Amino acid sequence: MRTPSSTVVIAGLVLIGVVTLFVKRPPRTATGIAAPQTQVAPAVAQAPAAEPVSVAARPSARSPPPAGAAPAASLPTVVPAAWDIPDPDTLPDDIYGRTVRRGRDLIARTSSLIGPDAADPAMRHAGNGLDCQSCHIQAGTQQFGIPLAGVWGVFPQYIGRENEVRTLEERVNGCMERSMNGRPLPVDGDEMKAILTYVRHISAPERVGQSLVGRGTPALPLPDRAADPVRGEQIYAENCVACHGADGLGQRLEATEAAETGRRYRFPPLWGPDSYNDGAGMARIITAARFVHGNMPLGTTFEAPVIPALDSFDVMAFINTQPRPHRAGLEGDYPDRSNKPVDAAYPPFVGPFTPDQHRFGPWQPIQDWLRANAAAASAIP
Repeated sequence: MRTPSSTVVIAGLVLIGVVTLFVKRPPRTATGIAAPQTQVAPAVAQAPAAEPVSVAARPSARSPPPAGAAPAASLPTVVPAAWDIPDPDTLPDDIYGRTVRRGRDLIARTSSLIGPDAADPAMRHAGNGLDCQSCHIQAGTQQFGIPLAGVWGVFPQYIGRENEVRTLEERVNGCMERSMNGRPLPVDGDEMKAILTYVRHISAPERVGQSLVGRGTPALPLPDRAADPVRGEQIYAENCVACHGADGLGQRLEATEAAETGRRYRFPPLWGPDSYNDGAGMARIITAARFVHGNMPLGTTFEAPVIPALDSFDVMAFINTQPRPHRAGLEGDYPDRSNKPVDAAYPPFVGPFTPDQHRFGPWQPIQDWLRANAAAASAIP
């Protein structure tokens, strides 16, 4: 047998090394989130108190968005770590455990405990039929579902709407007066204490002064055109009426089921007397579109949004032009006008833009003007 030459030996060793390197190379980790953009679903829905519900989206036969529209996008593009939220049901049956669970119930069954269906008229602080978890999905524990988890350690904080530092108690009462169209809870009362204890408990993974990744709602690029309520009406008619009704008044539970669940609605009203008022955050199209894109239909999460971004802006433009309760004194919001959101739909309007542009966009020019003219905006009475 002939002995292999040195050239052959070296080539063989190189080949073995390459194969070994390929076998041992670690798998690539995906960091992006692919978002389906071919389906449209109901605009806003309410999470049941007991358990999450998965809602299948229906295929849409709608024509595509107009040419030149901003592309749909899903943010964040990096998946944050899953939350490890402590389960209130694992707490013992002591004063602390009962208080935490009471706080959760107040978030999930607001209408029957401190709302219009409360047995004691003195306890009817919420003025509409919504529950807090109509916006704070899964009793405030869902990432990018306007969660309450992660809120505890970032208050007190500056709030531009009042132009002052506000406590968590004051922020809760801001929701009671606007989203719930009601009146404040006593800050030293048992109900406020229970809500704060629940928020503190589910915020356990949070470090004080540092927000959890997943607070708020997913960011969206602003469309380069005005949100279109006429197109939004078509989206609503084809995809939302099954849950929220053609009249937008939601699906009200029969008396027996309402008593059993402690809730007034299976799916909440999006306008009308039992919905949020015009001073609520959801009355702003940018805020509401981000919520819709990241959380609707019910069961959707930010990892796999169903509703395209542009559809979210358009359908909320339609919803937020429908009649709803009015909050008096809105002209007093944002006394430093440079802090006023560009999509706030009530006067005084900031900058050389029409009221309709503030309501529907395009909003980027307003944002650019505010950055360049902050001092002038602050001086607006």
